[in-house]
Amino acid sequence: MPETKKTFVERLFAEHRNALQAFFYRRIKTKHDAADLVQEVYLRILRVKDADAILNPEGYLYTVASNLVHEHYVLSERQPVPFDLDHPLIESELGRPAGFEEWFDMETRVARLRDVLAQLPPKCRATVHLKYQHGLSYQEIAEHLGVSPHMVQKYLGMALAHCRRRMERMR
Repeated sequence: MPETKKTFVERLFAEHRNALQAFFYRRIKTKHDAADLVQEVYLRILRVKDADAILNPEGYLYTVASNLVHEHYVLSERQPVPFDLDHPLIESELGRPAGFEEWFDMETRVARLRDVLAQLPPKCRATVHLKYQHGLSYQEIAEHLGVSPHMVQKYLGMALAHCRRRMERMR
């Protein structure tokens, strides 16, 4: 009796789960994401309409895994790196007084920063303005903009990453 697709995939999973998890972990460095990507490999194999057409199951398995690593990388590059804006070290750095040399070219840097901020989408720009000009909390900004506090944090992360990249290019 021929093996059903589900049995075929379960056998592949039993034989290669640990190796696939190690494959992902070496490439993306997070165990949680590695486990999720292993599951995604098997979901994608389950969606294959003609499993009998797969001549080299292990090769196919790692081809799908390689594609997922690439997709994971592309998606992670699009998302800002999360960090806690209220962390004491970040707040102290943002509130640190500038030295003489920094004050000297402050007008130029402020003009550059205004240009960079103008490039942001409206809600990102509004979030930065409400946080740093008015000192509002994430919750207050969220209520003002009609978004979630989590979205406010994302907007700030995107805005700060954008500003950091653009200001570095202008040096």
